[in-house]
Amino acid sequence: MQLKLAFTTLAVASVASAPALATNGYFKHGYGTISSGMAGAATAFSQDSIAAASNPAGMAFIGNRVDAGVELFSPRRKFTVEGGNATPPPGTFYLAPGTRKSRNNLFAIPHFGANRQLNRDHSLGVSVFANGGLNTEYGSSNGGAFGAGSAGVNLEQLFIAPTWSWKFTDNQAIGFSPLIAYQRFEAKGLSSFGAFSSNPDALSNRGTDDAWGYGFQIGWQGEVTENLRAGVSWRTILEMEEFEKYEGLFAEQGDFDIPQMFSAGFAWSGIQDHWLALDLQHIRYSEINSVGNPFLPNVQTARLGDDDGAGFGWDDMTIVKLGWQWQQNASQTWRAGVSYGGQPIPDEEVLFNILAPAVPEWHFTGGFTHTFSDDLEVSGMAFYAPGKSLKGDNPLGPGQSIELRMYQIGLSASLGYLF
Repeated sequence: MQLKLAFTTLAVASVASAPALATNGYFKHGYGTISSGMAGAATAFSQDSIAAASNPAGMAFIGNRVDAGVELFSPRRKFTVEGGNATPPPGTFYLAPGTRKSRNNLFAIPHFGANRQLNRDHSLGVSVFANGGLNTEYGSSNGGAFGAGSAGVNLEQLFIAPTWSWKFTDNQAIGFSPLIAYQRFEAKGLSSFGAFSSNPDALSNRGTDDAWGYGFQIGWQGEVTENLRAGVSWRTILEMEEFEKYEGLFAEQGDFDIPQMFSAGFAWSGIQDHWLALDLQHIRYSEINSVGNPFLPNVQTARLGDDDGAGFGWDDMTIVKLGWQWQQNASQTWRAGVSYGGQPIPDEEVLFNILAPAVPEWHFTGGFTHTFSDDLEVSGMAFYAPGKSLKGDNPLGPGQSIELRMYQIGLSASLGYLF
């Protein structure tokens, strides 16, 4: 009990200021300031102690160091409703026409890592990082987004990844991270969906609920030729406790597991002082019923909260990331990157995804590291995700359309201490 209390205190402190709506669905485009400056292309090329988030094997190549930083993240999201029915027939669900913007446009997302080389071949470390999450808050004017007052959701997720890595040759390593996951969730303004819920008393406005879970991540990273590195990594589904306060909202009585993720990458240094990194990442959202179940026909054949209850209808995502790094001199490094992943929301799923309009697809990044001494460096990063819209029909309101839109900007800074 004391151990769980200690972990809970750490988790709450880490995510207390970090509700957000992340960039690839609800996963971040990169983990840590250095990786994020290269659009998250880090599976084959690790440089700090947040490396385990991308590939646990990368911790074998970073030496003894501690890293800590924070990202300021600003998602701008809104939705527009057109059309309607002044006298809606029974069984329909129309929204008030107009445009609504979500509040809360600036969030702080911290990260921390440490790694120690035990000997020539083995190292132990820990990476603490946020997955991102989901956040929307629409005001109560004109009845609110769903006719039940101020509406929105807040999902925060944190990972603690103790990591063992083994360099089994001079240039090849494997790594293993047992993952401890913590998440918390709140929903409000959804009581108008009560007729569709298995438990209307556990649907909305229940305050914050939290859940712990576990899984693991493994990876390999190594040198293929003198100028070419490669890496692969796999994260299991993270089995989470159920959100009991919201068992009438999420499928499987409040279940909200975290999907598995695969990544593979190459990093090439064939041009002096330059690196080019290419990653392919795949996230299996469709395997999690509360996320992947479609809204229709499920909401007609099962109730919200049932095993086959309606979800957000998200498809799996595959993201391509391209990063560049230039070592200008011994103390100055520059980075840039671009990534693309087709957003996970089908146009027939726009109604529920007013709560989670995760539609950005492109991310453009830049960053730097300045080395002050043999043991101290500072890194910075900025990114921009251009605005993306998705328009579809209201599945419960014939003749009404809903358009989701979001763009994002972010800044990050971190300190690295080498010892």
